[in-house]
Amino acid sequence: MVMAQGDDKAFGLEVHRHQPPRIVIIGGGFAGIAAARALRRCGAEIVLIDRRNHHIFQPLLYQVATAILAPSAIAAPIRQLAKKQKNLSVMMAEVTRVDLTSRSLDTMTPVVGGRNIAFDYLVLATGMRPSYFGHDEFAKHAPGLKTLVDAEAIRAKILSAYEAAEATDDENERVRQMTFVLVGAGPTGVELAGSIALMGSIALRSNFRRIDPARTSILLVERGQRILPSYAESLSKKAAERLEKLGVTVMTRTRVEHVDEQGVIVAGKRIESATVLWTAGVAPSPILSTLGVTSDHAGRVCVGPFLEIPDKPGIFVIGDAAAATQGGRPLPGVAQVAIQQGRYVGGFISALINGRPKPRPFWYSDRGNMAVVGRNFAILESGRIRLGGFIAFWIWAFVHLMSLPQMQNRGGVLTQWLWTYLAGQRGARLIAERPMGG
Repeated sequence: MVMAQGDDKAFGLEVHRHQPPRIVIIGGGFAGIAAARALRRCGAEIVLIDRRNHHIFQPLLYQVATAILAPSAIAAPIRQLAKKQKNLSVMMAEVTRVDLTSRSLDTMTPVVGGRNIAFDYLVLATGMRPSYFGHDEFAKHAPGLKTLVDAEAIRAKILSAYEAAEATDDENERVRQMTFVLVGAGPTGVELAGSIALMGSIALRSNFRRIDPARTSILLVERGQRILPSYAESLSKKAAERLEKLGVTVMTRTRVEHVDEQGVIVAGKRIESATVLWTAGVAPSPILSTLGVTSDHAGRVCVGPFLEIPDKPGIFVIGDAAAATQGGRPLPGVAQVAIQQGRYVGGFISALINGRPKPRPFWYSDRGNMAVVGRNFAILESGRIRLGGFIAFWIWAFVHLMSLPQMQNRGGVLTQWLWTYLAGQRGARLIAERPMGG
């Protein structure tokens, strides 16, 4: 495969017309990292591009948003991969254009400016962003939770609401400040709601003189018939019952019609709230819509059995960006799907380059799903196994701890979890100061 010329010498990369081939991976999430690692013994030049310099362990992002963990506890620098993997280069940049015909892409960095990079193989692992279902104006008042910046903003919003409630003399305003509305009852919404409930009833107890944080009102709004729709109905019911015991009001079959600075309108009823959080839908990266290829109704790229774009050999889409099916059903947008797809594509490309037989089509092995609901309670579904309660909680804790990207992350998270569990305290309750104006 002959490479197109690219103006990428300034990045320290020579353009190879024959060997070694160049593999470009866009996205440093679960899928992109897994693909890069799977290519570590491949005789190729690998370039991993992400607009951030860190990989996030997203399943614990809600714990940063609720002050249990510091941002550094669930993140790791992507560049550390390059130290252990000699055929890998990492580039912090925004991909602005992908040309599948010339097999090249354009990037932009704030300091260096634009670069054009040619490739033999391309792996698109661009992930997802919050979707407001055509109401992007809601984003200003209802932040989503996808990045560390999102998590820190939500943490500041939650903590600031309690500070404002303590400071005001207006009882109606105090109630508004202590009312939290979460839109969307998937795993993120459920876990976030449970964590906020425990923050008010345990972590902030006796911290204020004029308010009682235990009187926090938390509303979890879900348009569908039940919360956690991807889980078995029995587990969904157990999770809903647990949330209600924690003081969370679960509102199913209910649609949010409007969001503004003062609150929301739900099913025609006005709910005053200072903190509205969006934990509903997701949408793929806008760069995918510029490729000129077939996508599904959500904007994800349709891929074949080898996770390649049809009629585009050597162009792969994995993780949340891919509309992949198995047995006629779409694969879920969860971390384990992304990791398995990344490993598969890395092995697939390596086989092609090294002259080995082409692997069989991708097959996802479902190892189960878990969600934690407050303290000492989680749900676990794996095949016919369905657990809800204390045992599932400790399985959840062990699996997530061992899945963290670095050993130092595991030690720090374990220490903070034990402190939170035994003492009920949260060690990341900081509201960042805003720069002084003028």
